[in-house]
Amino acid sequence: MKPKIGITEKNESAIIKILTTVLANEMVLYVKTRKYHWNVTGNSFMELHKLFESQYNEIALAVDEVAERISKLGGKSIGSMATFLKHATLKESETNPSQKAMIEELLSDHEDAASAIRKDISTIEDDTNDVGTADFLTALLRDHESKAWILRKYLA
Repeated sequence: MKPKIGITEKNESAIIKILTTVLANEMVLYVKTRKYHWNVTGNSFMELHKLFESQYNEIALAVDEVAERISKLGGKSIGSMATFLKHATLKESETNPSQKAMIEELLSDHEDAASAIRKDISTIEDDTNDVGTADFLTALLRDHESKAWILRKYLA
């Protein structure tokens, strides 16, 4: 049964397409952060190990929330790694970089995700008037900004 929440089918489809990219990026960032948690070494090992664990747990919750938002709009969420990578704008990591490079890459990904979500919010507000999804994405944007801020402090 299609939702009847005041959004046209055309707009629902456009929003679901945007959210699918957001979902894919969240999943790529989740996997990368978890990988770095497993493979971090060096003099700040335990601190970064715990930081990355905290961040990937928060990202896992965001993944679920994005998928549920897609469902609330009548869509079906993608769910395979191949499909996530096809829709993501973020890239996975196939190496085990140094601590500093891990932090730099995660920082860049959170900043890229925040920038993309900021544009998505404008598109959704301007083109679909879906204030619910815009509000949802605003909270996700703030989460990425906070994670980026924490990572940036390690590079100062």
